[in-house]
Amino acid sequence: MGEMTWPEFAARKDKPVIVPIGSTEQHSQHLPMCVDALLAEHLATDLAEAVDGTVMPTIVYGYKSKPLSGGGPLFPGTIDMNGATVVAQMHDVLREIVDDGFTRIVVMNAHFENEAFIVEAIDLVTRETSGKATIIETNWWDPLPQDVVDQVFDGLTFPGWALEHAAVTETSLMLHYAPELVHMDRMTYRDVVEPKPYVRYPVRDGDVPAYGGLADPSGSSAERGRLIAESCVTAVADICRHEFGI
Repeated sequence: MGEMTWPEFAARKDKPVIVPIGSTEQHSQHLPMCVDALLAEHLATDLAEAVDGTVMPTIVYGYKSKPLSGGGPLFPGTIDMNGATVVAQMHDVLREIVDDGFTRIVVMNAHFENEAFIVEAIDLVTRETSGKATIIETNWWDPLPQDVVDQVFDGLTFPGWALEHAAVTETSLMLHYAPELVHMDRMTYRDVVEPKPYVRYPVRDGDVPAYGGLADPSGSSAERGRLIAESCVTAVADICRHEFGI
């Protein structure tokens, strides 16, 4: 969309429009801080090709990382938004799209903590516009069938999605989409992280391993990343066809 003229964009009102949102957040020693934003954008682009959609500019800042799903304020460069900021920005973007006449909208999220605030914005826009648009929100990991997860972690240990930060799935997706930004020679993993059954503030040194990772990224590969990406896009494209009637 950012590379289109406004008449070109306006001419696509009957097509799906996809809003990618990620974060700017530390991803251990071997991945850049743009991981979530980059993955959201690439997956949105692949989805657009599958459903003849238009990709909006990526929202690169997201909600605060919880201590055991990223570490947030413990690491320089992680830019955390307040919840009200995430809701307000997503609300305004979606409201503008609906007011422009688009009625088939997908939000492609790649940052775990964003979802509640995205859904709040979607709910507000839906109420304000009397449901003029069908709006779908998905995290890239949610539509993955269990058999695909099993294939991705064949020979490896799946630590659970909460700890899959800068680990096998994100590293593999980055090797698939942007291998030049992955530094496997800097990969660090020392500690078995035990997730706490509660959240405690203030965040303290030691809540997250000092190197920033939560689970073992060993075994990551571009092929595993391709499998994740293709499965996600296929599933979300099917959702779009069902929900949008295309």
